[in-house]
Amino acid sequence: MEVVNVGVGEIGVSNVPDTMVKTYALGSCIALIMVAPKLNAVGLAHIALPDSSFANGKAKALPGYFADLAIPELIEKFKKLGVKKNSEVIVKMTGGAKIMDPEGRFNIGKRNALATKKILWKYKLGAIAEDIGKNFSRTVSVNVDSGEITITSPGRGQWNI
Repeated sequence: MEVVNVGVGEIGVSNVPDTMVKTYALGSCIALIMVAPKLNAVGLAHIALPDSSFANGKAKALPGYFADLAIPELIEKFKKLGVKKNSEVIVKMTGGAKIMDPEGRFNIGKRNALATKKILWKYKLGAIAEDIGKNFSRTVSVNVDSGEITITSPGRGQWNI
């Protein structure tokens, strides 16, 4: 099976059979997953921060890094794969953990999750399933053939959303 690895701030899409789109070690970051079942297409954005307004250089180089840029970019990539309407897409999300912030001073994970949801709503999209928060990292893989999303975490096993 071919694997499309998605790093922090990157967006990966595929409609190639026998392929997995995968991202590793989500802490406070969000994995935004889109699946277009009729086209056997999947996409994943590894979102690190909620807003790009303070970081123009990084925003241009890595739009997937910021929720406000990642979502429209992922939608555009799906259009290139043949998605005509947002209603053809299933959205799920995971991550947004409270890691290395035990007192919750910054709440980056929560802020990432809320910003992602708010921007999805702007596009008339919403996650039908999510695994958000808590205090552990996650690795996420999406199977192109089935659209199945598998989450793993050290010491916690494996589960699907």
